[in-house]
Amino acid sequence: MVRARAAAAQLAVLLVAHFAPPGVCDVAGGAGSINALPASVSARLAPSFDAATPRNVTALVGKSAYLSCRVRNLGNRTVSWIRHRDLHILTVGGYTYTSDQRFQATHSPQTDDWTLQIKWAQQRDAGVYECQVSTQPVRSFFVTLHVVVPSARILGGPDLHVDIGSTINLTCLIQFSPEPPAYIFWYHEDEVSGRKQVISYDSSRGGVSVVTEKGAATTSYLLVQDAAPADSGRYSCAPSNAELASVRVHVLNGERPAAMQTGSAGLSDSGRCVAALLLAGALHARLLRALLAS
Repeated sequence: MVRARAAAAQLAVLLVAHFAPPGVCDVAGGAGSINALPASVSARLAPSFDAATPRNVTALVGKSAYLSCRVRNLGNRTVSWIRHRDLHILTVGGYTYTSDQRFQATHSPQTDDWTLQIKWAQQRDAGVYECQVSTQPVRSFFVTLHVVVPSARILGGPDLHVDIGSTINLTCLIQFSPEPPAYIFWYHEDEVSGRKQVISYDSSRGGVSVVTEKGAATTSYLLVQDAAPADSGRYSCAPSNAELASVRVHVLNGERPAAMQTGSAGLSDSGRCVAALLLAGALHARLLRALLAS
């Protein structure tokens, strides 16, 4: 009961400090007041923010976001977190004043850190948050939260041109994912007929290879050997945890447009290595089949 009354009193003081004009509710010169101290001592004991605290925080959607506020010389004052989008008071001290229980303020004793935790961050949580100290006038430290979602893109798009008989190299990069995708499907759509199908690695066409490297950023490489006009069309990379990415591939018979794909254009060093290994493996398989047939 006593703690609840204290929290209510803190909230009332915060509301007055937040909405009243500076100086209206100041108490000057009272016993124990900082205003009763000499100016040099008062400035030295006044709360201050650590300038090294990050003002920009990036969080992954679905994961927890942590906004830090480091206050020196807090004394008996209160730290609150306010969401600027709607000026909603989220926390006062260690108490939460929102029905959204994803928000929580944490403070470790003997430290200056007051951290706002946002569980299961959503895109709507992005924006400016204010760490406010209940001085007169109030002192504030602002933190901007960015919430990113997994995304996929195919390097070198939106159009790639390759020679007939060459190899189509496509590299799909999946970023900002809390964990690697469970699977990645590649699709080929014939834009003339509108037929779209999953690319099969063991189809009768042959010459199709896929290698996926998983990590903080996941990369999937698609190689289609002996490109033919029928291989033209839209290629799409569809990870399990992100929107698909597409690119148009044009297989040309002798033309040389400016956007011509040459060799391993658009591939990273690791991509070139993977492409070389896949091509070497394919050549080895062909030679082996030829030897067995002779």
